[in-house]
Amino acid sequence: MKSYLEYFSIFLLLLLFSKLSIAQGSLEKAEKTRILFIFDASQSMNGYWEESKKINIARKFLIQMIDSLECEDNVEMALRVYGHQSVVPPQDCNDTKLEVPFKPGNAGEIRQTLRYIDPKGTTPIAHSLELAANDFPEVNSNIRNVIILITDGVEACAGDPCAVSLELQKRGIYLKPFIIGIGLDVDFKSSFECIGNFLEVKKEERFGGTLEYVISQVLNKTSAQINLIDANGSPTETDVPMTFYNSVSDKVRYQFMHTMNAKGNPDTLFLDPLLTYNITIHTIPELHRDSIKMIAGKHTVIGFDAPQGMLKIECPRTTMYKDLQILIRKNREIINIQTPNEITKYLTGKYDLEVLSLPRISIPDVEINQSKTTSITIPQPGLVTIFKPTTGPCSLFVQKGNKLEWIYNIPEKLLRETLTLQPGIYHIIFRNKNAYLSQSSKKASFVITSGKSIPVHL
Repeated sequence: MKSYLEYFSIFLLLLLFSKLSIAQGSLEKAEKTRILFIFDASQSMNGYWEESKKINIARKFLIQMIDSLECEDNVEMALRVYGHQSVVPPQDCNDTKLEVPFKPGNAGEIRQTLRYIDPKGTTPIAHSLELAANDFPEVNSNIRNVIILITDGVEACAGDPCAVSLELQKRGIYLKPFIIGIGLDVDFKSSFECIGNFLEVKKEERFGGTLEYVISQVLNKTSAQINLIDANGSPTETDVPMTFYNSVSDKVRYQFMHTMNAKGNPDTLFLDPLLTYNITIHTIPELHRDSIKMIAGKHTVIGFDAPQGMLKIECPRTTMYKDLQILIRKNREIINIQTPNEITKYLTGKYDLEVLSLPRISIPDVEINQSKTTSITIPQPGLVTIFKPTTGPCSLFVQKGNKLEWIYNIPEKLLRETLTLQPGIYHIIFRNKNAYLSQSSKKASFVITSGKSIPVHL
C-alpha cells in the first residue's frame, strides 16, 4: 500500500499539472500582435533634419522602440526596407525587401540590420505595402497584423498606396497602418491620410514620443461599455448577444453576451482602438450602428435604444399539435419563429402574429410593453380522422361566414389521415381517382370542438 506521503506527492503533481494546463490554455488564447516596420531608406533620408541626418534620427528612435518591444511576450516584429538596394538614377520601383521576417527573438537581427542600412534609392510605398501582405504569416482571430511605416517622402513610383492599403485592410490582411512622417511638407499630409493613421513629426525631440504613442495605440486596448436603454431612459436592458465587426473588412472581431456587473451597471469591455466597428445588438428585431470609433485611452460609452418586453403564446393541450410554430412579423418581415408556451423578448412596439395551425390564425397589432409580458392564447384544437373509400383528390375547407376557404389537400394516395384543427365548421370535397365526372364528387361536413376527436367517412 502507498503511504500518506506518496499519495500527497501524487496529489501535488496532479495539482501542478492542472495549473500548468490552465496557464497554457490561457497563453494559447492570448492575443498576439505582429508589427511590421516598413522603413524608408530612399536617397532623401540622407538629407539633414534639425541637427542630424533623417536616417540617423529615424534609426536611433526605432532601435529604442525595438528594445522596449523585445520584452513584450505577445509581440512579434519584422522589418521591410525600401530604397536601399539600387542607386537613383535610374529609378528601381522594385527596390523593397523583407530584411528580417517574423520569428521569435529577432530583435537583435532587426537592430543590426538598421545600423547598416545605406539610403540611396527611390520610394516605392505602394509596392512595399502590397508585398507586405505576404510578409505576415497566416491570419487567425487571435492575431493582429499592424504596419508602421516611417518615411520622409511620398510615393515616387506609379503605384497607388491608398488603394493598396484599403484593399488589404478589406481582406483582413492587416489593420489600418500607421505612417510616421519625418520632416514632410505639409502639402503631403493628405497623400498619407488615405493610407492609414498619419502622424507628422515636426521636431526631432518629438520623434521618440511619437513612436511611443503609436506603440501604446498598438498594444493597449481601450475600455468601452454598451448601454441598452429602456423606455425610461435607463441602461437596464441586458442578457443580449452583441457582435462587433471590423467596418473595413466586415469580419467579426468580437462577440459578447451583454452583462451587468456587480454594481448593476453595464460591464466594461476592452476593445482594439485601431478599428472602426459596425455593431449589431441581437435583440428581436436587431439593432445596428455603423462606423463606431474608439478613442485610445478614453472610456467610450455607446448607447442603443433597446426597450424590451416579453411575449408568451399560450396554447392549451399543445400535445395535440406537432411542432406548432408562430411567425412574428414587424413591418411585414418575419423577424422570429416562436413556439407555444415559450417566453421571448422583443423590442417594444406592435407586431403581427401568424399561427401556423390549420387553419392559420392571424393576430395583428400585438403590443409589447416595457418589462411586461404580453400573453396571447390560441384556442384549444380538436382532432379529426378522415377516411377515404379509395385513392383520389381530396380538399379540406373551413367555413368563414358564407364563404369557404381552402386550407389543406389530403395526399391522393392516403386512405386515412388525422389532422389537428382549430374549432370551427369544415367541409371536404372528394372524387374517386377513376371517376371522370365532376358530379361524382362527394362532400362531407363536420364540426370541430376544442379537445374532441371525431371520425369522418367519405
